[in-house]
Amino acid sequence: MTQIKKVLPYIAIIVAPSLVLAAQLDTIVTRIQTLVNNVIPILLIIGTIVFLWGVIMFLTAGADEEKRANARSLMIYGLVGLFVMVAAWGIVNVLVGFTGTGGTGIPISPGGIPGI
Repeated sequence: MTQIKKVLPYIAIIVAPSLVLAAQLDTIVTRIQTLVNNVIPILLIIGTIVFLWGVIMFLTAGADEEKRANARSLMIYGLVGLFVMVAAWGIVNVLVGFTGTGGTGIPISPGGIPGI
């Protein structure tokens, strides 16, 4: 119940403009898509750096099994992070496609570079 009390004001702020006809659903969805398309490239870069750092640590660990295990964990965390970010980007673009607020054709890749 306390979680609902914490989240409810934020939901009310997001939904309030559409209730008074100040904003339509496509405006809200477009804002969410813009936010996700701006944040995901940064998170993809961080995930790639974590993965590559894990690879470097794994290669330099030598015979030390503890260091190799830590490096392997970093590589897995990096790959999981990359997967989650690409999945979030895909889910947002699918939702935008279902609501009809997005453009037609191939969705813009994370980072806003068409065709990548």
